[in-house]
Amino acid sequence: MSCSNLERFLQCVTPFIPSHTLSQNCFSDPNSLWQHLGKDATEYFTLKDLWDCYYEWSAYGASAPVTLESGDTVIQYYVPYLSAIQIYTKKSIGATRTRREDSDGAEFESDSWSDDSGSDNLSRSLSNDSSKAWDAVSVDSSSDHDGSWPTPTRDNKLGYLYLQYTEMASPYARVPLMEKIPELARTHPELMTLKSVELSPASWMAVSWYPIYTIPSRKNDKDLEACFLTYHTLSSSFQDCATESDNIDTEKDIYWCCGWGSTEGNRCKKKNNHGSSSSSVMLPPFGLATYKMQEDLWLNPDPCEYEKVSYLYSAADSWLKQLNVYHHDFNFFTQHPTATTL
Repeated sequence: MSCSNLERFLQCVTPFIPSHTLSQNCFSDPNSLWQHLGKDATEYFTLKDLWDCYYEWSAYGASAPVTLESGDTVIQYYVPYLSAIQIYTKKSIGATRTRREDSDGAEFESDSWSDDSGSDNLSRSLSNDSSKAWDAVSVDSSSDHDGSWPTPTRDNKLGYLYLQYTEMASPYARVPLMEKIPELARTHPELMTLKSVELSPASWMAVSWYPIYTIPSRKNDKDLEACFLTYHTLSSSFQDCATESDNIDTEKDIYWCCGWGSTEGNRCKKKNNHGSSSSSVMLPPFGLATYKMQEDLWLNPDPCEYEKVSYLYSAADSWLKQLNVYHHDFNFFTQHPTATTL
């Protein structure tokens, strides 16, 4: 059976990050994870290289082919937005936190953003009803969650909390991921220099994907209004099979075990223009939530296809519960009547 539209979308928005090799001798800690695993060297990526993968997607949209019920194929473009992120490091790193108060006087972490986001197309792709529903969820949630995060501290299981951010604004008021990252880096400069091997296995991010336009253009096609929320781990601990020493469970292999993505796992080799081998790390989503997804269009008529989506949703839900995180976007996608949670 051919790939479903959802599978093709996930493949199109999975970043390929240039990898580097770090020898075991670089670790001064004799009890480091990699020495514990008996590794001579490990591959890693820098966060800056990861953000660079989203540069063009943020500017022009990530393209994904969508086969319609008529048999025609269109190219749908999606803009990525940073929905949430937590970075735990193995060593303590100082950072300045910016906090502000909401309309009820509750203090919460925030970073300034510009209304000049180029998101006009996005606002047109989301109905007024969706925007009102989003605001309603925000209001309903504010009584229990003010968007704040715990004060950074050392956790024996998770590491040192360096940065955490959750987006609370309505989708049409957001800026693309590659505009948000520099804003966060003003107060958290290590966001541009940290390596995946320096991150605790608890480090993760969620990216929300909203449609902006279709080629060829189609008017009032509600089947193409689907939005997606993908979850990605950021630590090198998950580039290979996780061990019992990781201190936190993960379902990062669920994407691959479901049969979506490369059968070679989450590492791949690509050829550069000169023909030499260039190693890359793939960062597939371990979790997924969807909104306005028409199942008949996005999934193959196979029970296993629905199980795959259910597994990915459960993985995201389990991850958030393990870390005791209130994720606004996830709750909106889950609570709204048209959200697909299977």
